[in-house]
Amino acid sequence: MSQRDLTERLALTLTDLGYETWNFGDSVAFEALIEASDVLADERWAAFAHGWSRAWATRALPRRRLDCTAPGLAMVHLAERAHDSRLLEAAVELAEYLVSRPQLLGVYETWEHSPLIHPYGPAVLDAADSALVDDPPPGVFLDCLHFDPPFFAAVARATGSDRFAREAIDQALGYISALQRSDGLFEHFILRGHSGTFGPGWGRGQGWALLGMLDVLAEFDGIPPELSEPYTEALGRIKTAVADLIAAMLTLQRADGHWFAVVDNVESGEEYSTAAFMAAGFLRALGRGAVHPGTKASVERAGLSAVDAVRRGILEDGTLAEVSAAVMACTEPSHYAHVPRGFRVPWGQGPALLAITAQHAWDQRIRP
Repeated sequence: MSQRDLTERLALTLTDLGYETWNFGDSVAFEALIEASDVLADERWAAFAHGWSRAWATRALPRRRLDCTAPGLAMVHLAERAHDSRLLEAAVELAEYLVSRPQLLGVYETWEHSPLIHPYGPAVLDAADSALVDDPPPGVFLDCLHFDPPFFAAVARATGSDRFAREAIDQALGYISALQRSDGLFEHFILRGHSGTFGPGWGRGQGWALLGMLDVLAEFDGIPPELSEPYTEALGRIKTAVADLIAAMLTLQRADGHWFAVVDNVESGEEYSTAAFMAAGFLRALGRGAVHPGTKASVERAGLSAVDAVRRGILEDGTLAEVSAAVMACTEPSHYAHVPRGFRVPWGQGPALLAITAQHAWDQRIRP
């Protein structure tokens, strides 16, 4: 299938999905639809995302906690694309709500009651962890590194707000400080009142982190120098975190271009959305120079190998195979190796489309 045909096929699968305004995965889905419109010079895909977002803007109240999963970055871009002041106003109002939440280690709490579950697989929680499932505390979750910081950065760029520029930086650095390990990989979550982190090596989580940090860097490129210069050092720290994550993932990529469901656990099995996230992230990072010196060639090979893996993993109906269900959250590490797979969901279809459009952008960069 040609690159154009594959792009259209994947975009169509995204418009077929049921969205809940809002839930996890919507951000990467809507961002992918915008990319598809740009690559194909066909506005219908971005128009779908704009229509859905505009409809939400007419009934955005009352707020609910899952509004933190709104495709905020995409909505700002869509508002600018369509010259839609009402959608931009609604996005800014949403951002104001999101910064009213309590913080944990400097990061806005994702949940008032974290979505803890008993583990998939054979493991059984002890009494203390079972009690957490019964009465879960608030927490901060890695997925939201793809939501809040890029959204706040987009609001800062679109409105000239220093306040939201600072929020974007503070939140990105907060996630990095709380969840990035010394080896460059990220943990899944932290809980209020409990020391340490949970969810080591979750593959798709690395993708949420990578694209989220890159989106922050991209938005700050469009912020006027007088607004962005105070954050030069902080942006350098975010770029280093990107390079560290990529370096860690390079060592764990399989010969077929994929990663295991838990990237450092060879027994955790297949999970293809990780390759899709990494394909897009690696190629974007190369374009930004957000890789360690001397690694550009290996990152390029790895990124293109991941794109090929994604292509091979797309079924006849356009579904990316071996994508896991929502992992929820669990204090038992083995949970992440046993999440059911085989789902057609926005966090699989969206990254698959982003991988294909990222390859297109990379090809255009080296062969204009």
